[in-house]
Amino acid sequence: MNWLAKINLNIVTERLGSFKSALFLLILIILCLFVGYRLGNFYHNFQSTTLTQQKDRLEQLYQQQESQIARIHILEVELAVEQLANQNAQVVLKKMSQEHYQVKKELAFYEKVMAPEKEADGLVIDNIKITATQSPNHYNFQVILVQQQLKKRYAKGYVDLAVFGSLANKPNQIKLADISTLTRKELSFSFKYFQIIEGSFTLPENFLAEKVQLSAILTKSKWQKYQKLNKTLPWILE
Repeated sequence: MNWLAKINLNIVTERLGSFKSALFLLILIILCLFVGYRLGNFYHNFQSTTLTQQKDRLEQLYQQQESQIARIHILEVELAVEQLANQNAQVVLKKMSQEHYQVKKELAFYEKVMAPEKEADGLVIDNIKITATQSPNHYNFQVILVQQQLKKRYAKGYVDLAVFGSLANKPNQIKLADISTLTRKELSFSFKYFQIIEGSFTLPENFLAEKVQLSAILTKSKWQKYQKLNKTLPWILE
């Protein structure tokens, strides 16, 4: 700003004259006012535009918030309906389980009368399930044992399993001890109502399974006599 200090108004007035100096000063003031007005108007328009954009953005956010709140309310209603449906399904499932158990009891009674060899002192092999694993020729099995008689002591013993089929186009039988590392303790049972026994085994590579036989052996003790219950099923994977 040193150049302003170098301006001598007296010299300017002498050279231009009083009238021209006054006119020049007036034009300079008008020019400054005009530039200031334009700058102020530009800044005002900029602020107005920014404010309008911010208002529009805020309005959009409010609309999104209302939409999200409405969505949350819909999901809450859907969740409540699903919970209610799940509760109803559980009630129906429990009722079906009770009916299934009753049918099992009636079936066990008729089996005891018509086919006593299917149970041993009240012990029944309720179900045998075999499932394939991701490993080739490796399978999991699950056995469910049930005592059908009430006021019964603990049934104690162990289970054994054998797979029948063909190997090299010849009939063959493989025992669980030859295809599994399960111990007698892991295959043992001791229960009053029911027990689930699970394990796994690996069949030979070229063995073609056809059926499986499960044996439930009640070991001899003071409270029970030795008995063996067999159940044979076709080889069906689940």
